[in-house]
Amino acid sequence: MNIDGHTAIITGGGSGLGAATARRLAGNGARVAILDRDIEQAEAVAHDLGGKAWAVDVSDGEAVGEAVDALSDALGAPRIAVNCAGVGTASRIVGREGKLSLDVFEHILRVNLFGTYNVMSHAAKHMMTLDPLEGGECGVIINTASIAYEDGQLGQAAYAASKGA
Repeated sequence: MNIDGHTAIITGGGSGLGAATARRLAGNGARVAILDRDIEQAEAVAHDLGGKAWAVDVSDGEAVGEAVDALSDALGAPRIAVNCAGVGTASRIVGREGKLSLDVFEHILRVNLFGTYNVMSHAAKHMMTLDPLEGGECGVIINTASIAYEDGQLGQAAYAASKGA
């Protein structure tokens, strides 16, 4: 797909892999829309790339929908969505004091798994309204993962589970 002039959503685009992805896409001519919880970092990256940023917690489906609607109005419906947002708080299944870490497990799944699904769903809804390109596609969605799904580490059960899913 020739991405020049098309809108790209990048979650977690304020830092790390997301910021590098945003830079690469902008360098190839895409209009970047960065979704990130840290609006200051997201705006700094977006400013450098001539894009726009939205403060959003991807685990909140309604907030994701509002952000994708807003970025579609501002930059055009997305043809590209790249999910880089993720968290990986270390926590044992049961701590030394006997406390279960279900709250940590749930939070990580909400961001890494449900957040990815929220963005895919709302991006695809907008992509469906676009005319197909020469290759027949209306858009592309890329979900990043981690080798951790296959090679977990101590205290990373939730992260490994979310990345495997």
